[in-house]
Amino acid sequence: MKKIIVSVTSDLSTDNRVDRTCKALLEYGFEVILVGRIKSDSVDLENRKYPCKRFKLFFQKGAFFYMEYNLRLFIFLLLKKKDVLYSNDLDTLLANYFAKKFSRNTKLIYDSHELFTEAPELINRKRIRYFWLLIERFIFPKLNFIITVNESIASIYKALYGKDISVIRNVPFYYERISALQKEKIGIPKNNFTAIIQGSGLNIERGIEEAILSMHLLKNVSLLIVGNGDVIPLAKKMVLLEGLENSVFFFEKRPYTELMGFTELADVGLAIDKPKSKNYELALPNKLFDYMHAGTPILSSELIEITSLIQKYQIGISITTVTPQAIAAGINYLKEHPKEIKRMSENCFEAAKIENWENEKQKLTSLLDRMYS
Repeated sequence: MKKIIVSVTSDLSTDNRVDRTCKALLEYGFEVILVGRIKSDSVDLENRKYPCKRFKLFFQKGAFFYMEYNLRLFIFLLLKKKDVLYSNDLDTLLANYFAKKFSRNTKLIYDSHELFTEAPELINRKRIRYFWLLIERFIFPKLNFIITVNESIASIYKALYGKDISVIRNVPFYYERISALQKEKIGIPKNNFTAIIQGSGLNIERGIEEAILSMHLLKNVSLLIVGNGDVIPLAKKMVLLEGLENSVFFFEKRPYTELMGFTELADVGLAIDKPKSKNYELALPNKLFDYMHAGTPILSSELIEITSLIQKYQIGISITTVTPQAIAAGINYLKEHPKEIKRMSENCFEAAKIENWENEKQKLTSLLDRMYS
């Protein structure tokens, strides 16, 4: 049995894409080890069919975090028997690349979950961004097996480096719908129209601030914010300052099944990222597919990949600007057109039969077949 080591800097408990990848690798016949980090608020990993190694790090963010993680990862990879290294994102690639250089006959797969060097955290920090660009430009042309999350990003990488890229999108397993949570049991007004924003990357400048302010313009509407991210402390203060405690409700990050319970009870799912960077402009967020599988119509900003998916399956509507007024207008439109909501919800369920991991993972199987052909 061939051994593969999958590495990522994220908290393993909430990284569903990497978990799905590991399960697909197991099905293919690999012996899998997943490597990541553990944070102070990390939850236990339950029911994993593969072993996990989680580094407890002294540094939690910034340059020293990435240096410490990659050094620890490099030593770990160097000392382990392996046939394949599977690097998730640019922040694990350096350690994987040099571990491969010291390991004869080891193959390397690079899975880029985003346009890393176009992330909003980097675009205004020229020296740090330049450092990551140096790593990318040094290693990327030497790679033979590359994956990314959508066609837009794949076309950019191909234009930059002339490499063929496999597109494997971050779609969930086909979701068997369960009984949704009862609104009154979680403190939400039973008869209110309900919007949700959910996920593990609820960050500043992704439309959450505007969604909160839109509640001033809406009647009998509740907004659920489910998950974590750097916007949450700011958002909670905003709700208190704006007197919106009876309209906006916060819930901590949840395991996937619980998260989908919240998603199912919502009437509309918000995906209102702003094109503040190339990375956001080309994003295809996980929550988009969660909404689809839960049968929850989508209200989105007009970003390339999101708009394309919504129009293809007729599962939501888009707004041209991310403002409280535009968000409120979109929510009101859906609230006032229940037949449209019903039609879009039915379309969501039909789309989920196509857009699921059972179908998408065949692309990973094809890449692995090619790697060993």
